[in-house]
Amino acid sequence: MSKKQTIGGRLWMRIRLVPAAAAITAFVFLLSSETPAQWLNYPTPGTPRTADGKPNLAAPTPRAADGKPDLSGIWRGPGAGSYDRNVATDLKPSDIQPWAEALYQQRVRDMGKNAPRANCLPDPFPYYHMVDLARIVQTPGLIVILYQGTTNSVHRTIFTDGREFPKDPSPTWMGYSVGHWEGETLVVDTAGFNDRSWLDIEGHPHTEALRITERFRRRDYGHMDLEMTIDDPKAFTRPFALKMNKTLVPDTDLLESVCENDHSVPHMVGGTGAKLARENLPRFAGTYEFAPGREAVITFEGDLLFLQQGVNPLKLPLAADSETVFVSRTEGDRIEFTRDAQGAVTGFIYHGGGGDRRAVRKGTAVQDRKQ
Repeated sequence: MSKKQTIGGRLWMRIRLVPAAAAITAFVFLLSSETPAQWLNYPTPGTPRTADGKPNLAAPTPRAADGKPDLSGIWRGPGAGSYDRNVATDLKPSDIQPWAEALYQQRVRDMGKNAPRANCLPDPFPYYHMVDLARIVQTPGLIVILYQGTTNSVHRTIFTDGREFPKDPSPTWMGYSVGHWEGETLVVDTAGFNDRSWLDIEGHPHTEALRITERFRRRDYGHMDLEMTIDDPKAFTRPFALKMNKTLVPDTDLLESVCENDHSVPHMVGGTGAKLARENLPRFAGTYEFAPGREAVITFEGDLLFLQQGVNPLKLPLAADSETVFVSRTEGDRIEFTRDAQGAVTGFIYHGGGGDRRAVRKGTAVQDRKQ
């Protein structure tokens, strides 16, 4: 949930990032009053436009003085609701090191307690690429990326002057980046991370061995393909890639984001205080139907249930709050399972999203009975 209010040239925003089980975090973001609100609608010089004056995002790719594609501009990611929540959505259990999977599941059960953003610390830059605005400034020898940020505004410098990584870098939140061109594609390698950030909102960890490779390809004036390969052999058993589209956003500006949560820390106790034995989870697994053609699938991995709705491949982890009630780590909504007189799970009630939604289990008659 979010609330925005513009007062003069100042933007005030408060976001509840962990809205569940007494693990609620509030952040305040301020846009400096020295930045006139008109900058958010100021026409970007040099932007090709259609006959009606709108930016022509299908125009040819702009070029730098050296003939390479010029990536400069403000770019928007695909938005929240996918890899930003679960970077391992496409992975198999065997692709994750056991300790990393155990820690991830513990963080879900704790409802994000002690998450970096709950302590006003930065998110990793893959997250910023997905859900927020980023300004790319391309110059000979280096490229700067400024992220608007959800918790804090952060920046990266990508050196394209041929230098190598530092021999013994001090680990940082954003790492150290060097880039080179492969034809029309900018390839950026980043290493030297600390191990304090989470790879996604739900809590997949990484180590200082993390290395991220980005491949930027500007297809035309307003569209760019980005592929990120995550390689951390201490947390995952193989490298894996995330692909996304980025869209140019002309005639706007970035807002300064400053995190402030000192009044919320005492309330961030985290966790639901409940845990079901692993052998009890299979009875909830199955396909449920909100209405004809509107299905939801409950699966289980380790000590957690997961909810997948419709065609969205995202699986939301659910932490137990009682024998029949689970809480979505991501949304903070509650899923209450219903049972018949013999104890068989017959459906669930989804409490959240502005109201209650009931789903009936398909094939209820053949489901396991309560022991």
